[in-house]
Amino acid sequence: MTNKPHLVLIPGLMCNDVSWQPMLDQLHAHATCQMLDHGNANSLVQMAEHVLQVAPPQFCMTGHSMGGRVALQVCRLAPHRIQKLALMGAGYRALPTGQAGIDERKKRQTFLELAQTKGVRRLAIAWVQGMVSPEHLKNAALIERIVQMFETKSADIYGYQVTALLARPDATDVLKSLTMPTCVVAGEFDSWATPAQHQEICDLIPSKPQLDVIKDAGHMMMMEKPQGTLAVLVRWLGG
Repeated sequence: MTNKPHLVLIPGLMCNDVSWQPMLDQLHAHATCQMLDHGNANSLVQMAEHVLQVAPPQFCMTGHSMGGRVALQVCRLAPHRIQKLALMGAGYRALPTGQAGIDERKKRQTFLELAQTKGVRRLAIAWVQGMVSPEHLKNAALIERIVQMFETKSADIYGYQVTALLARPDATDVLKSLTMPTCVVAGEFDSWATPAQHQEICDLIPSKPQLDVIKDAGHMMMMEKPQGTLAVLVRWLGG
């Protein structure tokens, strides 16, 4: 394919290029892929500014989980640079007020303390339980790949990224302003970022994109169902 689009892949919490690896070789046939890392950034703005620093003047962008929030922040800062946008396993609301916000903060703090006292591996083993479909929890090799991916980062980095997520802005206004072709993707069994939440995202975008649900996948759809996820992204890139 000539004139392939430049695709920036923005990872989620404690994730890196390993999360994209199962579909990367085939994705390279359709786009020039650039994988990012959030380093020691402790705010979504810092992460978004890094994307804008290292990406070319015009690019397509796929954000997974926390990376979806980063992608929306990029759209807030420089919408004119984004040719196409894909949001996968993403959220858009700020930390809720009241008990729901207290509960989320407490849960994230519990995970952080686990990482600090027992190590990142223990954190990853606990975290992954709710992040893949029930069927894929039985896949020991997949679970180990996710755990090892987490282990490449420190408890400090987990703390930085939790700080960024707890201070996340509401992105409703960004979604309502999007004009570029946008793809919204959810895992069928994602209990953290549900298909219903993704339908809300679709409804807020002026073009009203159709929600793509990856069957038999949870939050880590790219690793659980790489071929199904790849098919959606290839269609979006070529459409």
